[in-house]
Amino acid sequence: MSYTLTYSEAAKGWVSFYSFDPDWMIGMNNYLYTFKGGDIYRHNATDLRNTFYQQWWDKVGTPALSFTSSRIKSVINDAPLESKLFKTIVLEGDSTWSGSLVTDLQNSGEVQSGYFERKESSYFSFIRNNDSGELSIRSTSGIGKSISVTPGLSTQINFSISPLVSIGGMISIGDSIYFAILPANSIFFAGKVSNIIQDYTSGINRIIVNTNLPNTVPITTQDPYILYTKNSIAESHGVLGHYCVFDFTNGSAGKIELFSVGSEVMKSYP
Repeated sequence: MSYTLTYSEAAKGWVSFYSFDPDWMIGMNNYLYTFKGGDIYRHNATDLRNTFYQQWWDKVGTPALSFTSSRIKSVINDAPLESKLFKTIVLEGDSTWSGSLVTDLQNSGEVQSGYFERKESSYFSFIRNNDSGELSIRSTSGIGKSISVTPGLSTQINFSISPLVSIGGMISIGDSIYFAILPANSIFFAGKVSNIIQDYTSGINRIIVNTNLPNTVPITTQDPYILYTKNSIAESHGVLGHYCVFDFTNGSAGKIELFSVGSEVMKSYP
């Protein structure tokens, strides 16, 4: 995809990319004019942003707009030698954005425009980790070995009552289930929790797992060791790294302003 790169005399540098790709351009009478396919266009003549070269028509005779979302990509890199946990994103502006966050240790952070809350004239959101399986640098909890497994799209994992293997009160529906067949070191994704049944008087101590998901591995033994990670939407872990690259987009065709992007950063102590 081609872009137009702009230079600012005031900043003495190249400041932005634009999605239009003209054949020729010229400035005149405080307007920018570009030529495309033999036609001339005057920029900033309407209220629509990011919409260029309306030169074709749809089936009912309405101009079909050539729109491209706004995009900003930059890096948060304070104290670059320290390993840190990037917990939040704070936007100083008049609109929310969405996109991905990547560090040198994790590539699974995200924020969506609906995650943000407006607080004191800023937009605030926790960074969600999208369950990429990076277990070595995530908060993972163990339950214990099962006594039996009934496989299927809704796999039943049963645990002992005597002696009691406590499933615990922290696990909840939507959490990710992993299993390991000891003493091997490999850990596999089994699915996500769809139900938890703890009825000790009836002899039931069970987790129901939805396995109809991408990248799941069938449990092939009756007594694997079971682990889980919390649902990233319900409990944010942020992303771990020395720096964080954010890549955000905004799909508005109106005028929007973004003054700064910040993050609540905590030093990580392994």
